[in-house]
Formats: sequence, C-alpha cells, structure tokens
Amino acid sequence: MSKVPLSFACGLYDRMLALHTGEVQVEGVDLNFLVNDAPRNIFDRMAGGLEFDASEFSSSEYVSRFVANECPFVAIPVFASRVFRHSFIFVNRKHIKSPKDLEGKRIGVPRYAMTAAIFQRGLLSDEYGIDFSNAEWVEGDINSSKPHGKPTILPPVKKISISDNNSGKSLSQLLEDGELQALIGTGVPDAHGRNPDIVRMYPNYREAEMDYYRRTKIFPIMHTIVIRRDVHERHPFVATSLFNAFNQAKDAEYHKMRYRGTLRSMLPWMHAEIDEIDQVFGGDPWPYGIEPNRPTLDALVRYLAEQGVIAKAPRVDDLFVPIRGLH
Repeated sequence: MSKVPLSFACGLYDRMLALHTGEVQVEGVDLNFLVNDAPRNIFDRMAGGLEFDASEFSSSEYVSRFVANECPFVAIPVFASRVFRHSFIFVNRKHIKSPKDLEGKRIGVPRYAMTAAIFQRGLLSDEYGIDFSNAEWVEGDINSSKPHGKPTILPPVKKISISDNNSGKSLSQLLEDGELQALIGTGVPDAHGRNPDIVRMYPNYREAEMDYYRRTKIFPIMHTIVIRRDVHERHPFVATSLFNAFNQAKDAEYHKMRYRGTLRSMLPWMHAEIDEIDQVFGGDPWPYGIEPNRPTLDALVRYLAEQGVIAKAPRVDDLFVPIRGLH
C-alpha cells in the first residue's frame, strides 16, 4: 500500500528533529518536512493560501477560526512551541510604577490577537486584577517601523481600540519616547539595556515563571499542529499517525538531551537546568495530549473570550480531532 504524501511546515525544533532526519517515520505517510524558522510566515501562508498539508499554527488563531466556523483545518493536541512570557512585558518606568498603572494606557504589541499577548494580558489580569478594556493597543514590529507579518486574522468580536503603528518609529522607540507606556509580545525592545527607563515588569522572570507554573500548572502553548481539513477527510488516519510520530520524536530528543556524557546543546549548565526542570515539572515538561495540558488550554480559551477575540469559550475537547487510542 502506497504512503500518503504530506507536506509539513514547521520550525526545526529539537522535538521535531527526528522527523526531519527520518529517525522517526510517520506510519502510512511520506512526510516532506519543510523547515521554516519564521512562524509568522508559516501562519500567514497556511491561513491565507493553505500552502501546506499540515503545519505548526498559532494556537489563538486556530481557536478563533474554530469558534467562528471559518477553519479550513483541524488540529491535533501536539504543541510545537511553548514559552513563558513574563520576560517579554516591558514598561517605561516614568509612566508605569505598578502593574495596575497599565489600566487605560497606550500599549504596543505586534498583534493584539497573537497567542503571546493573549497569555500576557491573561496573566496580568489574573495576577493583578488589571482591566484592559480601556487600553489603547498599537500594532507593529517591536524593533522596526514595519507591520508584524501579513496575517489574515479574524477581527475581534468586541470593540477594542487597536491601531496600526504608522508613526515611522518602532514600538521600541515609541516606548522610549513615552508615546507608549508599555510593550508586550515576543521580542526584546532595542531600548532595553540602553535606556534605564525601559525595564521588565518581571525583572526576576525565571523565578516568577516557576512560581506561576507551580501555582497554576499553566505553561503557555504558543503553537499547535493543524492539518488541512480536506486532507483529514480523505485520510483520517493521518491525525493519529502524526500524533504518534510527534511523540516518538519528542521522546527520542528528550532521552538524548538527558544523556550526561556530552552536552546536547550549547548550554554549559544544561544538566543543572534538567535537574531544575525535574523539580518544577516532576516529569515530562512538554506533554502532548489534552489532559496533561488542560489547565493551559482552559486558560487560553477563557482569555480569548475575556479579551474579546472570540464570542464564547469552546469546550477544549472539541478543538482537537480524535486520536485513536487516546482518551
């Protein structure tokens, strides 16, 4: 029986490496792994033109399309990218003295509905009771005057003050000049480290993130894996084959990473990092499947609804197609 050819666009993360090298095979599938380390480019091409049979995809964009019933793909509970985002919240301390000062302010963000920003606003609202309903959001690239990608993102369902950055300055420069009072997203503004007034809201972000995870069990999920709906309908077995292969690839790298004879990555204290990860997570820090990720997924859909990106939070279990053998 011939294998189903499948193009798959994704960053070459360590957890995907064995799929790219062929060490792990996808049962019944001839996988064409298209390496692309620019996630925004993958999302825009997948959402705008369905250029791939499967790809990594923004979690928030997927949920918003699912809820709006404008979703030409299905998802499996595999999470290509996860990042704690405390360290990417920056303020101009001339204007922001405490977290509550963010209310009603003008805040820069690459995209209002990007997953990182969803989790950052949710974090701040949950931890400090911040109401962002009167904030002004300015969208653009953090360190250039250009827009952030060319997305086909659905508009928010609530009226939110969002404008494009047409100033000719970067968001970093606007923050430095006081035209923005804060900045959230996925990058570090150039002004940080050069201008002493541009500071992280969480200067000890490593400790803050560990404490946050211990209390909430939320490890923010940035990207999931989607399969074009037409491909899934023609070959429904592909979802299970991919899920199993992604797990095998992750496990293969996990075991290699933990080998103490050499350093798998250019991290001099990687073994100490692993010891600390074991203490914090008490097992696999990067699980796939719905159940071990329920706190994070519940938070994501709640935040999306609270922030006006979707009309109503869906059932988390409905977001993913069934995986054979997974309950």
